[in-house]
Amino acid sequence: MWRTLLASALLLVCGWSAATWLTDGFQVWTDEGARRLEVALEPVAAPRVVAQGPEVGELPLPQLLARHGGVTIVDFIYTRCLTVCRTLGGSFQQLQDALQADARAGKPSGVRLLSISFDGAHDDPAALRTYAQGLKAEPELWRFVRVPDAAQQQALLLRLGVVVVPDGRGDFEHNAALLVFDARGRMVRIFDLAEQQLALDYARHLARQGVHKDLL
Repeated sequence: MWRTLLASALLLVCGWSAATWLTDGFQVWTDEGARRLEVALEPVAAPRVVAQGPEVGELPLPQLLARHGGVTIVDFIYTRCLTVCRTLGGSFQQLQDALQADARAGKPSGVRLLSISFDGAHDDPAALRTYAQGLKAEPELWRFVRVPDAAQQQALLLRLGVVVVPDGRGDFEHNAALLVFDARGRMVRIFDLAEQQLALDYARHLARQGVHKDLL
């Protein structure tokens, strides 16, 4: 009996130790969770790919993210998407409403929105403009771009951990998240769609920190 209890205890300790090591202290249970933890610990700089879009022209992505010295919440979409991109669009509309309310209250947040199309072959600036107008996007707060060069687009997706898989019918399966970039063009946090308010609050806080540092 004692041998059985001792063996069970050893198995429990070994299992606990293995789980702790594999999940980084139980902080991670999935690959996506691991990605988010890695980004939080070590921000990822946006690659110098060329972004193109209405109200933007052509700019290296880090330069676009650094415009106005603020913080940017980014999502990845394509204009023909009828599923998750609609949810992302609705989420960004709500974020835009909140940012406009900040400005009306005399407390501009320093946060902006950026939607990046991963369907660069189809989503030219004209298509992006039409899509933005349909969502009532305010260009000063919410911009839309594509990366027209296919190799650069793949490099961007790979660097940021955005998974896009053609479904064989002309559409794509892809993950969806809210990516927060600081004024240096670094991805510093990743939030679920359900964490929209948390993403906004974090972005506001980060923007305020940047303003405070500038005043020192």
